[in-house]
Amino acid sequence: MTKPALVLVTSSFPIGGDGSEAAGSFVVDLVEELATHIDVRVVAPGRFAERARWSQNVIVHRYAAPSRPLSTLKPWRPGDLRWISQIWRGGMQATREASADRVTSILALWALPCGAWARQIAREAGVGYSVWMLGSDVWSLGRLPVVRRLLRTVMRNAQVRYADGLKLAQDSEAICGLPVEFLPTTRAVVTRDPPPPSSAPPYRFVFIGRWHHNKGIDLLLDALSQLHDADWERIAEVAIFGGGPLQTLVQKRVQSLLDAERPLVMGGFIPKAEAERAIVRADWVLIPSRVESVPVVFSDAVKLGRPVVATPVGDLPQLVAAGCGIVCNSVDASAIATAMRAACSDQALRFHGLAACAEKFSLRRVAQRLLRGASSE
Repeated sequence: MTKPALVLVTSSFPIGGDGSEAAGSFVVDLVEELATHIDVRVVAPGRFAERARWSQNVIVHRYAAPSRPLSTLKPWRPGDLRWISQIWRGGMQATREASADRVTSILALWALPCGAWARQIAREAGVGYSVWMLGSDVWSLGRLPVVRRLLRTVMRNAQVRYADGLKLAQDSEAICGLPVEFLPTTRAVVTRDPPPPSSAPPYRFVFIGRWHHNKGIDLLLDALSQLHDADWERIAEVAIFGGGPLQTLVQKRVQSLLDAERPLVMGGFIPKAEAERAIVRADWVLIPSRVESVPVVFSDAVKLGRPVVATPVGDLPQLVAAGCGIVCNSVDASAIATAMRAACSDQALRFHGLAACAEKFSLRRVAQRLLRGASSE
């Protein structure tokens, strides 16, 4: 007899595992945590439509989609428009198939298009649904009048609404006029009792993320160029991992710093386990973003006992100021350089809020909240 199941509809479940899909890695961890309590049917993109068992309590219903992120598809491009049409039909059908039998609730990660599929199929199946918003749902798609109306409808018809940022929750409430709860996207960490970071220089820093304008990798490299010889004497290593549209710039700038005999290490995208080891190896995690909500690398850092140096964007000032590291005075290279100097001077003063913040980002806590929300629908 088939047990009751939760259907989780997402655009972020990974196919590969090269480290380029941070959100996808989070969704996998969340699904596996949920599956310790209930059967889970995942609706997710794939190379072609198929149904496959992921683990003992998890079945994945794939809809055909291109290999690149769905957020990059633009309806004014003929090739993309065909993909958008195919994805819409395929995602709706996969959600319908996943919800065909003994479903208790549907959870959409994220609002569009997944929330629209969840809304339609929940109505057909006679169950409730929840929706979890990303910044791209509200701050990008929400700017388009027609899409904003659909977004509002998806939010308002949901029994429970979540957002993965504090400011995002407020902005989501402004769209739908109903309560939206902050619930962070966070990954599982496998390292138990990581050693504490160094309490005296020289210190190790690490950046893990996309080499993209929004993530501020160019600002970080400018900041490193502004550090003096005396600053570098207090730095054992700066490691930079990732990839993306600024790859040529990053490689060129890193090489210039290496030629100046600065202790840099550069690598490509790294899978989750390797990223975790890189964070534990470091004393500080660098988040130099221009645009951000609550990046997954922040929650990884605090759960592994590592403070951060972060720019004052999104929710980072509020979170970091609670004793999780240093917030730069502004979003520019000089401010990042100044914050790194401070990190090399009074490291021990930055730890007092890490444990409390780590508990807020507990994957177990997030999964339990989702299950309570599903049971109330």
